[in-house]
Amino acid sequence: MASTPHVAVVGGGSTGAGIARDLAMRGLDVTLVEQGNLTHGTTGRMHGLLHSGGRYAVSDQASAEECIEENRVLRDVAAHCVEETGGLFVKRPEDSEEYFREKLRGCEACGIPAEVLSGREARQREPYLAADVEKAIAVPDGAVDPFRLVVANAASARQHGARIETHSKVTDLLVEGGEVVGVAVEHGAKSGERVHGVQSGREEIRADHVVNATGAWAGRVAEMAGLDVAVRPSKGVMTIMNVRQVDTVVNRCRPKGDADIVVPHETTAILGTTDEEVADPEDYPEEQWEVDLVIDELSELIPILAEARTIRSFWGVRPLYEPPDVGSEDPTDITRDYFLLDHDDRDGVPGLTSIVGGKFTTYRMMAEEIADHLCARFGVDADCRTADVPLPGSEDVDRLRDYMDEFGLRSPIGRRSVERLGSRADQVLRTDDPNPVLCDCEGVTRAEVRDAMDDVGTDLNAVRIRTRASMGNCQGGFCCHRLAAELHPDHGEATVRDSWDDLLQERWKGQRHALWGQQLSQAMLNYALHATTQNRDRDPAAGGPSPDYEAFDDGRRATGETRPDAAGDADGD
Repeated sequence: MASTPHVAVVGGGSTGAGIARDLAMRGLDVTLVEQGNLTHGTTGRMHGLLHSGGRYAVSDQASAEECIEENRVLRDVAAHCVEETGGLFVKRPEDSEEYFREKLRGCEACGIPAEVLSGREARQREPYLAADVEKAIAVPDGAVDPFRLVVANAASARQHGARIETHSKVTDLLVEGGEVVGVAVEHGAKSGERVHGVQSGREEIRADHVVNATGAWAGRVAEMAGLDVAVRPSKGVMTIMNVRQVDTVVNRCRPKGDADIVVPHETTAILGTTDEEVADPEDYPEEQWEVDLVIDELSELIPILAEARTIRSFWGVRPLYEPPDVGSEDPTDITRDYFLLDHDDRDGVPGLTSIVGGKFTTYRMMAEEIADHLCARFGVDADCRTADVPLPGSEDVDRLRDYMDEFGLRSPIGRRSVERLGSRADQVLRTDDPNPVLCDCEGVTRAEVRDAMDDVGTDLNAVRIRTRASMGNCQGGFCCHRLAAELHPDHGEATVRDSWDDLLQERWKGQRHALWGQQLSQAMLNYALHATTQNRDRDPAAGGPSPDYEAFDDGRRATGETRPDAAGDADGD
């Protein structure tokens, strides 16, 4: 073993990025590999709830206590990623009074601040709540930006010496003498300059230890070493509305089930969710009945949702795991707790540890536990500091208002820019270049886009998750081409087109389940704009023979000649 242990972390979601940061801050040599963008898997496909623990206060009090503990930590160290919305568990007439009292007792037992509100008091906070909501329990739920949080963790890990490789798929685990000694990686699933790290080719990354933090994919990665990790992926739909119908997280106060939560997120509200076990975390049906269910059920709590504009739907897969001897038949019964599986202790295969299960809110706690485990194994004497050291952007959020004044950012657009950037606002926005808004829906300026491109190169989807550009009402109809234009002239035409196509495809796939009413009109308008002004429906550069540019008229300025049919113009007729 080298003097400084080298750990390869597989998985660039919240847990993987959190582990990389924790280990790097303790002085270990870390390489993180992710098959897609950061947040490619479960983390990038969640509703953005920062749990108070209230949802688990009856059914899983251990998880509830972990959630309220981490809720408080993240409000401190990731302040620029968290919106302190508060949360309500609301009771309708048909909901159980006994369950309401049980929820309240559970919150108190788990140390979750809880306040009972009358129906009138709840509607004073959220005017669109249904008139027959009888009462509610107020808890410290919040909204969190998962993209911003993971990027901040990865950035911090890199600042402490970690190597971050995205678009780098692990194709095999290296096993020698019954021990895992590294990973085989294929860099860059696509050509061009859109890979964060090594751009293309295969590489064997040897390491003293490999951490499998791939969530719903953990079983597949473990299988590469002949190990059985029985992850039970469960899909759930999230549906995004065009505006924030609520400013508070609204939960239905009943035993956990489908379609019982609305999370305000940036300029939108996200409705969720369903819970259906699936065999494959990448290939499962996305069914319209799930979308209809969440809208119908949640309209009982917030009637305005029934007529509101839906802009897209997406599905995520929970990385659920339960020990082999449990065997729950209903996925809603599977614990949301996490498990650390040291495959030396468990299976007699040293060199590999898997971390499975868990929730986004507890990612940092999971990372701390596995980092403690590895430091003990390697004899490294270093304490965890991730609960105390702010993430990049959250070092001094009290200065946000000072930045707004300094840069004259009194408009909502300016405020949103500063809130997204946190303490990095000065570094990013202090520019002498013109700084127009490129994404009108989300108010994203050129300076933010350029800053993201400095970090991720030409990957426009990676720019999207860092800035929110193209994630608003028009779903990129009016800004995707502007983002692509920012890549010119630093990058070649083929690379720009490739990245632009990927962004359009990413934006389109979520709209397929929202094509009715105003969003159908928006999709048709986007199609017309992209087809008639950008040739996106029949791009001559997309394939087939090259255009015969010689056949085009060179124009009078180029040749110095007057066309015969233009002689009249030349004569002044």
